[in-house]
Amino acid sequence: MRLFIGVKISMDAVEAVSGAAQVMRAAADAAGVKVRWVAPAAYHVTLKFIGEARPEVVPAVRDSVREMLAGQSAFDFATRSAGAFPGADRARVLWVGVDDPGGHLTRMAGACEKAVVSLGFKPERRPFHPHVTVGRLREVADCQGLLLPCTEQGYSETRAESVTMFESITKSSGSEYVVRAEWPLSVTPAS
Repeated sequence: MRLFIGVKISMDAVEAVSGAAQVMRAAADAAGVKVRWVAPAAYHVTLKFIGEARPEVVPAVRDSVREMLAGQSAFDFATRSAGAFPGADRARVLWVGVDDPGGHLTRMAGACEKAVVSLGFKPERRPFHPHVTVGRLREVADCQGLLLPCTEQGYSETRAESVTMFESITKSSGSEYVVRAEWPLSVTPAS
């Protein structure tokens, strides 16, 4: 099983991010840049990529992450701007950024990292950068022109009320994500 832990984005954010991806797609097509676009139904913010794991490890991951997330509250974040990894001039991945001024996603990513590493999985060496992946390039390319119309845009808000462990199943049509565990975040009543 290929596993990762993430936060789903709201339907409003899915629609808005999908609109930005369509702008990027039109620019990519015009420039002849080959991109495998992520299906909008698969949009999410990855907190921890676990990687390959045996099915019998799922209960241990589920329990360890539940313990690390205990007491965490629901929170809001926004999707905004656009960019590429490792950079716009030599892109491999196109993304829409996340504005999380309270640092909730970073804290949750740290908690998930700690939970998974405690089970023997490899730690992440790169710093956490919350984002929604919208496309993967077949070859490294300069994508500054694709991203320019979307770099200053704000898209939509998401109320994160749970964290999810997904299994990524690779298919010829793209990756399919199957929920393997979900941890609700405590919801504080509105005043």
